Amino acid sequence: MYIDARIPVIFGAIADAGPDDALLIEGDADAPADRVVVRLMADALPEHVAGCVCCVPRSAAGSALAGLFLARGRGDVAYFRRVFAVTSDPDAIAAAIEEDMLASGWFRRS
Repeated sequence: MYIDARIPVIFGAIADAGPDDALLIEGDADAPADRVVVRLMADALPEHVAGCVCCVPRSAAGSALAGLFLARGRGDVAYFRRVFAVTSDPDAIAAAIEEDMLASGWFRRS
């Protein structure tokens, strides 16, 4: 029996997220202070050397998801079991989950 261990990404509203969910929020929307929050910013830049294979090309959604996963792995943020994406453009996040080589390995659309 196959179990998909990737972290599920759910599209919804902040109010629908549970206490063990991280929030992927577009722009400057208000978020609860007690939650793991990553902002989806159009001008996000990779932290690595320009042109490295893991970052180019990388969308803002792909960068946000990769940063969130790395922060979880390093223990920089509290453990979360799934990600609630609050955005006006769910297609961009869905594309990152399907097409970004790092995001697709760590996350799945639920």
